[in-house]
Amino acid sequence: MLILFSLTLFLSAALLFVVEPMFAKMALPLLGGSPAVWNTCMVFYQGSLLAGYLYAHLAPKWLGVRRQAAFHLGLLVLILFTLPIGIFQGWTPPPTANPVTWLLLLLLLSVGLPFFVVSSTAPLLQKWFAQTGHASAHDPYFLYGASNLGSLLALVAYPVLIEHYLRLHHQSWGWAGGYAVLLALVALCGVLLWRAGAP
Repeated sequence: MLILFSLTLFLSAALLFVVEPMFAKMALPLLGGSPAVWNTCMVFYQGSLLAGYLYAHLAPKWLGVRRQAAFHLGLLVLILFTLPIGIFQGWTPPPTANPVTWLLLLLLLSVGLPFFVVSSTAPLLQKWFAQTGHASAHDPYFLYGASNLGSLLALVAYPVLIEHYLRLHHQSWGWAGGYAVLLALVALCGVLLWRAGAP
């Protein structure tokens, strides 16, 4: 159980930190690397992360942990049909207007839902693990270590390996494959949660 939850958190963090530079590499040729572009992306990602954490905090309270687990698995399955991540054909920035609104809309439609759902996975899984009755369930914060390791490795691997050896098309499909693995791992965590008889 510890390995399953740790591996799931590791993968979710890695996917979260790979998708940001991957999508930036897709969008920057359309807009350039001005401070306004980078700042807009950072605001979007931080806002989406906050929304994911808010969902992870409130949904178990409203639905109960078991029903929320089923709901979250449903969300993960729905997001699968929006992959691979990419920029829609014919989507071009406005020639004269400020591109901030255009970029926020592009981020929302292209990467917003996957980012939101993956960002909520770490706090949700910690909540799930705490409800399993495992001997370490009273102190699930060791899962932060697995999450931090996934984040760190993703930040290092993207410029050194992923960007260097894979075209964007392959990166996007690889991310979709990683997401499918994450879905399977979260489903297994959900099964353990249900077997534990969490409320």
